[in-house]
Amino acid sequence: MAFPELQTAAFIPNPDNKTFTVDLHTLTFPAHWREPVLDLYRSARSERSRPWIKEVPIKRLNSLIRTVAPDLVTVDANASFDDTRPWLYTRTDYPMRPLTRLVRAWLRNLAPTPEAWERFRDTAGAVDPEQLHWTPETVDLLEHTLSPGGTCEPAARLYRILPEILADRIAAQPPYEFCGEQVRFHRVAVDAGANGAELMSWPPLKHSTKVKDEEAQKSYGGVREWRYSAVINVSLRTVPFSPTPRIHISTRIRRWVAGEVFMSGTRNVSAYLLTQQPFVEDGQQPGRFAVAQFAWNRQTRQIEWAQSGPGGMLARVGAIDNLPAAGVFAKEPDTWLDGRDGIEGGANYHTMMGWHGVGAGIMPAERRRLTEWAGAALAPEFVPAPPLVRSALKQNPAKVLEPKVSVPKKHATDERVAAAAATNERVDMNNAVRRREFAALALDGPALTAVLLYQSTHMRDQLISAAEANLGLTEYREATGPQLWSWNTPDLEVRIHARALGSLGAPLSTGDQPPRKGNEHLTAISDRRAAVASHLRDLASELGDTTAITFVELDGRDKFKHRTTDPKFAIRLGCADAGMVSQFFAPAEPNPGDDDDDSPFRAAAAWADGLRQLGMRLIPTHTVCDTIPEDLNQLAFWLVKRQVTGETGKAQFTPVAVLIRPGRKGILGRTPDMTEWVPYPQLLIALTGQVRPEHLSTKEQQTKSVAAFVQNILYTLRGTPTLVVTHAHNTRSRWPWLTNPGLMSDRIRLGGADNPAQRIRFLGNNLRFARVATSDRDETPQWWAPKDNDSGGISKGLWKLPGGDGQKRVFYSTSEKSSNHSIPVEATKLTHRINTVGKLDRRPGKNAWNPELLEITVLGCPDAQEAERWAMFLHQQRFAEDYRDALALPLIQHIAQLTSQYGLPHDDEPTDTDDLCGFPDDEQAPGNDG
Repeated sequence: MAFPELQTAAFIPNPDNKTFTVDLHTLTFPAHWREPVLDLYRSARSERSRPWIKEVPIKRLNSLIRTVAPDLVTVDANASFDDTRPWLYTRTDYPMRPLTRLVRAWLRNLAPTPEAWERFRDTAGAVDPEQLHWTPETVDLLEHTLSPGGTCEPAARLYRILPEILADRIAAQPPYEFCGEQVRFHRVAVDAGANGAELMSWPPLKHSTKVKDEEAQKSYGGVREWRYSAVINVSLRTVPFSPTPRIHISTRIRRWVAGEVFMSGTRNVSAYLLTQQPFVEDGQQPGRFAVAQFAWNRQTRQIEWAQSGPGGMLARVGAIDNLPAAGVFAKEPDTWLDGRDGIEGGANYHTMMGWHGVGAGIMPAERRRLTEWAGAALAPEFVPAPPLVRSALKQNPAKVLEPKVSVPKKHATDERVAAAAATNERVDMNNAVRRREFAALALDGPALTAVLLYQSTHMRDQLISAAEANLGLTEYREATGPQLWSWNTPDLEVRIHARALGSLGAPLSTGDQPPRKGNEHLTAISDRRAAVASHLRDLASELGDTTAITFVELDGRDKFKHRTTDPKFAIRLGCADAGMVSQFFAPAEPNPGDDDDDSPFRAAAAWADGLRQLGMRLIPTHTVCDTIPEDLNQLAFWLVKRQVTGETGKAQFTPVAVLIRPGRKGILGRTPDMTEWVPYPQLLIALTGQVRPEHLSTKEQQTKSVAAFVQNILYTLRGTPTLVVTHAHNTRSRWPWLTNPGLMSDRIRLGGADNPAQRIRFLGNNLRFARVATSDRDETPQWWAPKDNDSGGISKGLWKLPGGDGQKRVFYSTSEKSSNHSIPVEATKLTHRINTVGKLDRRPGKNAWNPELLEITVLGCPDAQEAERWAMFLHQQRFAEDYRDALALPLIQHIAQLTSQYGLPHDDEPTDTDDLCGFPDDEQAPGNDG
């Protein structure tokens, strides 16, 4: 439905209120502590790493405080040791004795070895925590400056303090109520690096499902109970070029583990604990949920609380005896949900733990009511932000494929239904022929050859059927298995060589044990990588055929008991070594062919994804006026990054550029190591196995590398109209110009803040820039289309800020409802509602789907009208017809983002599904809000 406006879950300062202050107690680390503490920390590190240590990490102390002193607010991820920058805030004068013990435990943890005892003792003499004291301070909660581009810059500490103050006010309200039912919310302690403040509904809500499995029926008596809570996040955010700060309120679902916790490798699991007594002696009774983490300890072969060993901080401060036994809690965490041993709480569910009976997310109508209830507590200092208004420009791109006709369902004759079905069959064939033409262009050759490594003949046949349907191959089949399927069409020859995956898909291992993280894991990856590459090379030699892609039927990561046994990375590397891109798809469920079997859909998606990896795209044809040049280059940058703390201990940092060039048959790509543009599959293969070089180990080095790469790429395209698309969350840490305060409407800065900003037109008169930002960390707010009776809907479109806010350079793009989610927008999970037939209804078991608000900031345009047209162009680029649903990003940025799937941090020595705009999970990586 085309609504005229959208309401965001954003609040702005009330213009009638000029001040907003609060009295707090603050605590700082004295400046003279810095060098002794830094020396202590360096002493426990290797000689090689010591020169690189510039800051004292305080993360472990912040984590300890979150567990044993949850009412304290920490604002620094690194210890500042600055008398003017407080580290802790509290409403009350928190007792200093337990806090002193926490600081001493942290100091000892900086150098925990027996050899470092004397150095710790000397440092503790110079750094006396008993000298710390609380200082009363009146804090201005609206303190800010304006950037050179006119963007609001709140004081750094307000990103933590202001949400905390507002969250306290929300928690103090009467319970949320709808349809005669109430839901109460409680504060939750968050880390210093968290996204604002958090509240959680408690006690947890209940949902029961019938148990089908015979063994499970014996355990649960035919019905299994699931528990969940609603979560409210409060965060402080800004909008480019706007002088007004925003408070974003986001809502989601947190699911609790039912039964024993599935420990996946070394992953930590969070426990939320509400206790009537402090965990440390002389501490205050906590008013918030504390958060502690537990994990499997390989050395002791037990599940333990983080920092709980003999030398751990929990033990040093005497808290470990007051926590539940970690092993017991992990076996039966749900027994604490209703209270046990004076503690209430539960273990946070993650999707890697298997299926959960409660779905993720909240639908728009319930989200609206919950947000408005929470927002009432922000008054009078904050009021709802004005609604976004719909752009008057034509919204939809032109069709590349022929649209299907609707099949009549009610009061239709059999003849009408049959006629519609026949028409759609013809449309499917015409579109398949069209896709085949695009595939031939992308391949730049007469043949498409693939290897299919399968586990089951069922999925093998599904992929063959998907290939035939996607490219209209059925009538051209020449060979029908069991090892070769081939088709010869007028414009494309297709061959699929099918072989059993066999031991290549077995779990990685070292003997009978899963490989340990580190060298054992690297060795296991290397061995499987070599085996896959050898197998594919031998197959290519045997067939005398040049293969472009390998399809692999492989279990998902959650099916491998230990994270280090998943062979997917190794298989992808082996395929790359053999000169092939790779596409993975999951096996069918235990009963293929039944009503719940989605294997045909997954096989079709895998085939389509495989063609995209080969560079085939149906690029949307825009319907914007002549503002968009016909010979436009679309260019996107992306940083392929992996941390050294990842599973393999290998870091990677590779800037990537992806190009859609008019007149070229396929997608092109480039990295700093390349002297020219290469086809997209070649770019993907080049990214596998790269390891970050030593000369790119620091932030400054990486920032300079990105600047040089961007400048070089822009220089090569200087003479042609080019739209550059960048991704805020991915790139701004190494291209600071892309931060909200860094943006200027007609200037660009390459490199760090020391580099001068230059006019964009100096890099090319026909150069335009666009920065997209997603809902990651609530950067863009949740939203709903206002409907009568306090309801909310979903609406596709391009939207504008009202008036002149954002200097008319900031726009928002939304998509329509997902095609595979039929849950009504009025559906509820927290309370019942009265549905359209007058019955009470509540649907906790359904995944709730909400499109995210994609922010598009257009730079380098002479006026606001042209900026809106470029924003509409990018909005339309989200609706590529070879995808079932809208993309989360414009097509060119989506293609660039997919390169990260190949940026795996493994040694390059042989001796050693679609990012669609679909529903997210509250425990998965962020995408669309849930």
